[in-house]
Amino acid sequence: MNIFAAMKPNAVYKSLYDIPLETLKEEGKTCLLLDFDNTLGPDHATVPDKYAFDFIEKVRNAGFICCLVSNAKSSRSSGIADKLGIPCVTYAHKPRPDGVYRALKLMDTPKENAVMIGDQVFTDVIAGRLAPVYTIMVEKYSSKEIWYVVLKRPFEKLVRLIGRF
Repeated sequence: MNIFAAMKPNAVYKSLYDIPLETLKEEGKTCLLLDFDNTLGPDHATVPDKYAFDFIEKVRNAGFICCLVSNAKSSRSSGIADKLGIPCVTYAHKPRPDGVYRALKLMDTPKENAVMIGDQVFTDVIAGRLAPVYTIMVEKYSSKEIWYVVLKRPFEKLVRLIGRF
């Protein structure tokens, strides 16, 4: 896969709640691999908020299993996952697909049945596409972001403009 194809997600939605879970289920998807920072919750939060708890409950009720796949330090991301009651892969090293592979093994899920969901092209989307699993990009949860993500956003915007997504 060339790098340009790796930067384009299979689908883009405004929020997690816009993702058509029934359609994913009909397509044989059973496992959601979720980024946390600015996808499932605020950037660099140490505890999940109502949005995260509600979404996890919604996907469980729809019959999905979930795993947090995070580049964050193990103590923060595993603490969030524990509170949400889901497994976690820490130090995922996205955009490399290593963390996605570890999550697939942990969840005992073939790549054909998994979906990687995140808010960043240069980490979540590329990792998912290289794995390769079905990849969904959602718009960032909040405008508050750590400085190094802020620096990447203009380049991401350019990629999205050129790729039309």
